[in-house]
Amino acid sequence: MNNVLFALWFFLPAGLANASPVFAAKIGVLHPLLRPLDFGKKFRGHRILGDNKTWLGILSAVFVGFVIIALQKYGFNHSEWIRSISGSVNYAQPKIWWLGPVLGFGALLGDAIESFFKRQIGVSPGHSWFPFDQIDYILGGLILSLVIIRLTTYEYLLIIVIWLLLHLISS
Repeated sequence: MNNVLFALWFFLPAGLANASPVFAAKIGVLHPLLRPLDFGKKFRGHRILGDNKTWLGILSAVFVGFVIIALQKYGFNHSEWIRSISGSVNYAQPKIWWLGPVLGFGALLGDAIESFFKRQIGVSPGHSWFPFDQIDYILGGLILSLVIIRLTTYEYLLIIVIWLLLHLISS
C-alpha cells in the first residue's frame, strides 16, 4: 500500500498541474494569458498545437506544481506518516523546490507534444487519441523530473500505471 501512496504522492504536483488550465481559464483577470502557445501558426497546413494549449495553461501548471511541492515539503517536515510514504524522496533537500514546477511544466509539455502529433495526423481537438491522451502528461512530467531526481524503474512503472488508471477512471 505504501508503494501506491508513494506513486500518488510523488506525482501529485503533475497530476493537479495537468488539470489546472481548465480552472485557471475561468478566472477572468487571467484571460489576457489565454493566448495560444503556437501563436496561431501552422506546420504542414495544420495548427502546431491549437487554441487549447495556452500561456495561461503553462503558467498555471508551474504555479500549481510549486504550491503542491510546498505543501508536500511542509508535510514531509512535520509528519512521520508523510515521510513514510515518500519513499526514497527527501522532500527536505533544497533542490526539491524545483520538482513541483518541473513536474507541472513537464506534464503540460508532454500534453503539448502529443497535441502537435494529433494536429499533424488530423485528430480534432477534444477527440480522444488513446492511449496517448491518457499518458502524455505522465511521461512528460516523469521525463522532465529526471533533471531533479532519479527513481527506480519499479517506481516509474508504478507511477505510470497508477496515474493512467486514475486518468481513465476520472475521465
